[in-house]
Amino acid sequence: MPANVIPASAIAPLQVRALGPVGPFPAASMRRVLERRWLHYAFLSRDGELGLVANVAWLGARADDDHAGPRSTSILLLHERERGWAASQFNATTPGPPWSAFSRPGGDGRFAVAATDGSVGVDLVVRRTSRPCTSQCAPFAHGQHLRWQSETGVTAHGRWTLDGRARDGVDAVGYHERVRGYWGWPELGGWVFGFANDPGRSASGRPATAVVFTLIHPGDPPDAATASVMLWRDGRLARHFPRRRVSAAVRGELDENRIVQVPALANVLGVPPMATIPRRLVIAGRMGADEVLLDFACDSAARVVIPSETSLDPFSVHEVIGAVGVEGRLAGRSFAFETRGIVEFAGGAGGD
Repeated sequence: MPANVIPASAIAPLQVRALGPVGPFPAASMRRVLERRWLHYAFLSRDGELGLVANVAWLGARADDDHAGPRSTSILLLHERERGWAASQFNATTPGPPWSAFSRPGGDGRFAVAATDGSVGVDLVVRRTSRPCTSQCAPFAHGQHLRWQSETGVTAHGRWTLDGRARDGVDAVGYHERVRGYWGWPELGGWVFGFANDPGRSASGRPATAVVFTLIHPGDPPDAATASVMLWRDGRLARHFPRRRVSAAVRGELDENRIVQVPALANVLGVPPMATIPRRLVIAGRMGADEVLLDFACDSAARVVIPSETSLDPFSVHEVIGAVGVEGRLAGRSFAFETRGIVEFAGGAGGD
């Protein structure tokens, strides 16, 4: 065979590599207990009645046992406007490898996850309509780091089960993210994250506008804080507002009666309170003549208690749902929409 001819048997592997990694994460072994890989999902039904947050995680092997495989945990949280939050334990089941936009260059896929007792669960056909943002990395605490990549405009259709009650044919749109890094919860400090998808669709069927913001604030070193606001138009990232072009403000406190602690077994741990959740959060990104502003009204929160491997105090993540208004200007054209969104507030259990 001539040297410049590629054999047919090699074409398929080349095509796969050209489209990106085979799986959602690079092929690299996991070694240490603090190394983490996450697949994160968040959806809101188009009628505004239902919300979903799910996380599938793999933790590295113990430092003293190189042959132990990664530990995996999964949790599903569902929200119903009139009934509030319900959640699985950290042992939610999936029928196979979870769907990820980062392992499927195109086409539909299945995302199914449920509590072992069947009290909450989803079985959805999901489809990506947008492109992911560039990967971002936050280094901190002498060698620890957090790397993430976000994708908006993921659509979902299928069955939701809440407290054993099934609802079929639910249409939803949301967000998907992959996270990888090496960190301890006390060193991470905390973060605020959120997203909003325009309920209106473009001619191609994608959300006309979508926004994701991230604020990460480790305690060490003092300048380790990271922030960004990313703006999608018709499925493509149109503007990335970096840390020094992002501002945030909060007002009031969310009534503690609107906060439920999950999973259920966390209630036996005697967990100290976390810092209060604001009743209103405003995030703004401005660069030149381009700008975007998110005004989020916190309505209901689920506090997820996460044990820490390196300290006695657990870490807390609040999943908060509520109405959000978005307005801005890009390339001389104004946009505005109102919808429901999800925000995460994370930090130490002692409120530090």
